[in-house]
Amino acid sequence: MNNTNKPSFWKFGLFYFNKEDQRIFPPKRFGLGWTVNFANPVSIIAFLMILTVIVLIGNFLKQ
Repeated sequence: MNNTNKPSFWKFGLFYFNKEDQRIFPPKRFGLGWTVNFANPVSIIAFLMILTVIVLIGNFLKQ
């Protein structure tokens, strides 16, 4: 079992939070893809930047 599967690192079963894991986007607990390590400040900044770009593109396409 790798670190991303340990239940103690998942808050409410949804949010990955592991201070010892330096990865910005570790693999998801289930399925394919990646998740955000909310214990890593760089991960939070990267997540917010991606979210901002998505919102800006959505607003641009509406016009």
